[in-house]
Amino acid sequence: MNTIANRRRHPRHIALFTAKYTVKSGTYRDLVRNVSAGGIYIISRRTIRDGQRISLRFPVLAFDKKPSVAGTVIRSHHRGFAVMFDHPVEAKIGRDGRFPHIEIKQDQPR
Repeated sequence: MNTIANRRRHPRHIALFTAKYTVKSGTYRDLVRNVSAGGIYIISRRTIRDGQRISLRFPVLAFDKKPSVAGTVIRSHHRGFAVMFDHPVEAKIGRDGRFPHIEIKQDQPR
């Protein structure tokens, strides 16, 4: 059986918090439905196309800590879209979907 869950490198965790994200059409805030070290699913009625670059900011443990993570939209439909991070967030994600400790790999300056 080759389900999406079996193909994921990082387990998903149910979550419900707001993420701020920027795509080609603008900057928005929507709810996160689930999260993993490798990606995130955002609930949205906006049309966000597959393959689009995205920059996200979301709360980590304390709401004053909001790391920025870049990725690519890998799946989109009328209820939301899935994002794969450029670099996995090296952290153990708690059962509540929050990151108790976070280390984000930054892209090298170009």
